Amino acid sequence: MNSEKETFQQKNYIQKSLFYRFSQFVGFLLGARFFIAILLTFALYVSTFFLFNQDETFRKFVFDFKVHGIIFCTVLTILAGGTINQFYDFEKDHVVKPFRTRIQSFIKQKYFLYAYLFLSLVSLGVAWMISHRVFIFFVVYQFFMWLYSHKLSRILILNNLSFVSLTLYPFFGMMVYYETFSKKVLLMAVFLFLILLAIDIVKDTLTRSVDKAFGYITIPNYFTGRTTKTIIISLIIVTMAVSIKIIMKTGISGFMAYYFAIGLFVMILCIYLIMNPLRKSKSLTLNILRFWVFAGIIAMLLNGIEGKL
Repeated sequence: MNSEKETFQQKNYIQKSLFYRFSQFVGFLLGARFFIAILLTFALYVSTFFLFNQDETFRKFVFDFKVHGIIFCTVLTILAGGTINQFYDFEKDHVVKPFRTRIQSFIKQKYFLYAYLFLSLVSLGVAWMISHRVFIFFVVYQFFMWLYSHKLSRILILNNLSFVSLTLYPFFGMMVYYETFSKKVLLMAVFLFLILLAIDIVKDTLTRSVDKAFGYITIPNYFTGRTTKTIIISLIIVTMAVSIKIIMKTGISGFMAYYFAIGLFVMILCIYLIMNPLRKSKSLTLNILRFWVFAGIIAMLLNGIEGKL
């Protein structure tokens, strides 16, 4: 009997230990924004090959290890940024994202700091091996990632502008690397900047009271609800104007032309939802805009494949 009891206790201990380790792993992935990093990596590869890289063949691109190294450094920096952001936003996330925070509680906060330092140093080490310019590029990127989490995320307007700018920073780097400066690329960058800015402000409307309680000064908790709606709707209208400009003036065709044309109706739907006072309308708007950004990546991929064939 004692032997059976001991065997049962050992199995139970192993199961708890495995669950604990698995929870730690999942907690770290969520804390480091791992899945967002995967999406951004996918977006970087698609935009780099089909938008910025106009001349290289697919074979040459595959063996361009410098580009892969830059994207690898970008992924590590994004993971590091997500990790340090989790460290600074832990108390706020405890209220806004209780499920994720509960999973992250299996890991001590000091380990997030260790992970941040490790990811940052590896990223900078690889960047140094690529070139000194790439190293400086990522030093600046990591500094502002930290500054955003430490300070900028609490400052009115700067929090939204810095978040969107940091999201687009790697794409700007690729544009400079390939020296792809054109009216089409510029307008598409403005389009993406505006839609990401609208997404970030809509997201802030859903966490308005929590942000205010923890000292994050955002547009929704600083201005009235009516003013916030006006700002979001204005951004969406300007985004529509940029979409029309892209369709009419850049000669864009294929799936991307359909994307921007259909996007006009998507934006009109979002304006209608923003005017609705219900909270679930804002949440639906947020999900629609996020999906439309992802749809743009897919449209670019399909358009690029069509053009390469």
